[in-house]
Amino acid sequence: CTSTLLSLIHPVTSSLQIPFISDQAHHKANPDRCDGIEFDAIAPDEKGHTFFFKGDHLWNGFNGPAQVSSAFFKELDDYHHLGHVDAAFRMHNKEKPKDHDHIYFFLDDKVFSYYNHSLEEGYPKDIQLDFPGVPGHLDAAVECPKGECNSDSVLFFKGDEVYNYDIATQSVKERQWAHLPNCTSAFRWLEQYYCFHGHNFTRFHPVSGEVNGVYPKDARHYFMRCPNFGHGGEAKVPKCSEVTLDAITSDDSGKTYAFTGHIYMRLDTHRDGKHAFPIARTWKELDKGVDAVFSYSDKIYIIKGNQVYIYKSAAPSTLIEGYPKSLKEELGIEGPVNAAFVCADHHIVHIIQGQKMQDIDLSATPRVVAREVPLPIAGIEAGMCGPDGVKVYVGSKFYHYETPRLLAFSKMSPEPKKITPDMMGCVE
Repeated sequence: CTSTLLSLIHPVTSSLQIPFISDQAHHKANPDRCDGIEFDAIAPDEKGHTFFFKGDHLWNGFNGPAQVSSAFFKELDDYHHLGHVDAAFRMHNKEKPKDHDHIYFFLDDKVFSYYNHSLEEGYPKDIQLDFPGVPGHLDAAVECPKGECNSDSVLFFKGDEVYNYDIATQSVKERQWAHLPNCTSAFRWLEQYYCFHGHNFTRFHPVSGEVNGVYPKDARHYFMRCPNFGHGGEAKVPKCSEVTLDAITSDDSGKTYAFTGHIYMRLDTHRDGKHAFPIARTWKELDKGVDAVFSYSDKIYIIKGNQVYIYKSAAPSTLIEGYPKSLKEELGIEGPVNAAFVCADHHIVHIIQGQKMQDIDLSATPRVVAREVPLPIAGIEAGMCGPDGVKVYVGSKFYHYETPRLLAFSKMSPEPKKITPDMMGCVE
C-alpha cells in the first residue's frame, strides 16, 4: 500500500473558534512562534485542545496565529491584567472528578483552576492551599498519571529543582535533574514527556529524568507548522478517500495503531490529536513497513515478508529475545500475509492471505492451521477485531462484521463504509 498517512506528520487537533480580541491596548503585538520563542507554559484542556502560552498571548493547537489569552480564559485578564503565566498543566485525578481534567495556571504564589474555560469558584488561591510543599514562582509543570509515574502526580520545575507532588498523599519529593535543561514549560503528549527550553525541547523520563536520544531538538520541527521547518514541511492532511492501511491492531491496554508505508499512527489519542510517526521510532528493527500486525497476550506480533517480530506491548517496545523468526517456525505457514487479527480473550489468530482466511491456535504447540475458509471479499489489506466486531479494510473503505465466523461464512457482503476524519484525522 502507498503511504497515504505520511502527510499527517504534524499533530492534528480541532480548534475552538473564539474570535480574536484586538481592541485592548494593554496587549502586546501578536508574537510569532515560528520566530523561535520560548513558551511560558503548555497545557491541554479537558477536550484535548493544546494551548501554548507566551506573555499575554496563546496559540490554540499546533497551527494558526497567536490570540490573546483572555479570549479563552477571560478571568486571567481580570486579575491585574496578567502579562503571563508561570506554569500550567491539566490535572489527572480520576479519584476526584471535581478536579480531574481541570487546567491549573500558576502565577507567582497563586494558582487558578479552570474547567470548560471558566474559573472555578474560590480561585485564585495561594499555591500552598492546593499544593502544599510546592514553591511559588515556578518555571513549569506537567501531569504524570499512575502507570507512567508511581502514582497520579504532578512534576513542578523551578530552576534545576524538580518537585514530584503525589496528588493522593499531598507529599512532595524534591530532586535535582542536573542533566536536564531548565524547563520554562513542560508537556505530556502521547505518553511522552517534553521539557521546553528556548525554542528547543528535550524528551525525558518522568520518574528518573533520564534523556535518551539526540537532544535538544528545535520545537518548530515538531510542535508547530512553520515555513522551512518540520519533518514534512507544508504537507497537507490527506483526503479520507486517499487513506489506505497496511495493518491495524489494538493491544491489551487499548492502544490502537494503524500502519501504512513506513509510518504508524495512534488512533486512541483523540485528546492529544492524531500524529504519524516512523514505525522505526517505536519498533526500531522495522524501517520498511509491515505486512500485518496483531496483538496477543501483552505482545505485538509484526509480520514482514516471511518473518515475525514479537515485541512487548508495554513501553518501550522491546523485541523479544530470539526474534525475528520465520513465519513457518512461529505460525506454521508461509508468507506473504495480507492481514491478521485476534479477538479479545481468544487464542485464535485469523490470518488472511489473498481471498482465504486461516485460523491458528496460538495456545497450541506446535502452531498449525486449524481451519481454512474462503472469504467473500477480495483485496483485504488490514483487519482488526474489537468490542464492536471485525473490520477489514480494502483500499479507503472497510467492511464490518459482528464476528470472524460471519466474515468467513456470510453469503452476502455488508455495504462498505468509508474511512472518516474521526477515525484517521483525514479530511473529507
